[in-house]
Amino acid sequence: MINEMELLGKALLDEKINIARKIHELRLSEIPEDQRQLIPSHIEEEIVRLRANFVGLFGEFLAEPEKREMANDLIEKWANETSEYVYKLGVPLDEALKDTTLYRTYIHEVFENMVITQDMSVKTLLATIKIIDPLLDYAVYCFSLTFVNFYTVNLDNARKAFIELSVPIVSISKDIAILPLIGDIDTERALLLMENTTKEVGRLGISYLILDLSGVAIVDTMVAHHIFNLSSTLNLLGVKTILTGVRPEVAQTAVSLGLDFSGQITKGTLQQALSELKGLS
Repeated sequence: MINEMELLGKALLDEKINIARKIHELRLSEIPEDQRQLIPSHIEEEIVRLRANFVGLFGEFLAEPEKREMANDLIEKWANETSEYVYKLGVPLDEALKDTTLYRTYIHEVFENMVITQDMSVKTLLATIKIIDPLLDYAVYCFSLTFVNFYTVNLDNARKAFIELSVPIVSISKDIAILPLIGDIDTERALLLMENTTKEVGRLGISYLILDLSGVAIVDTMVAHHIFNLSSTLNLLGVKTILTGVRPEVAQTAVSLGLDFSGQITKGTLQQALSELKGLS
């Protein structure tokens, strides 16, 4: 049985390029002609290579029994490399997973043809499928997991970049800068606000920072603490913070929390703050 299984593995290795091309052509046929022409030839070649390498893994597991002990590790390595490439191509996960049935179909087809032409036992065929099918399922699992991980990481990076852009400090003179906050401030954005602001005021060398909250409608308990802490931190750095545009509901939240803003400079509007600072200069 072992020799027959090894023969099936070698047959799969011999057919890996053909299987890869069949799957590739079939998937291409599902794409409209005008879109298919936009795909660079080198990308098509790379995709065929990746497909062939994938099929070849299963051939190696059968032809070289010692590799079966490393099967999971080899599949995980393939999944890490391939999922990243597929993700960067912009292929949706559900589209990529459509290949699964095709791989299974064509691999089984090679086995069945070998069993018939080489008069192999059905027992060998069943034993081989019992090895290959769970590994195919594991490959799908690993690919999906790593693909989603790439998606999550990139989404998180994009979200952080967006948040960073949403806390811009605008320098309006040598000593004065404005930090206009717009939209909801959650805990994560408040933490980033603290980190970015302390770095930026040090770089700018300003003496006054106007923190304008007129665009902020809701401030929760944790965020109110962060704003209070930011003001205290900047004060230690020698930067006076002026709060402007504080809405009544935000003020009520601060009061209910027992935060002491008695030493904090506050102005009703940004214009009032600028006028007072202008008088000091």
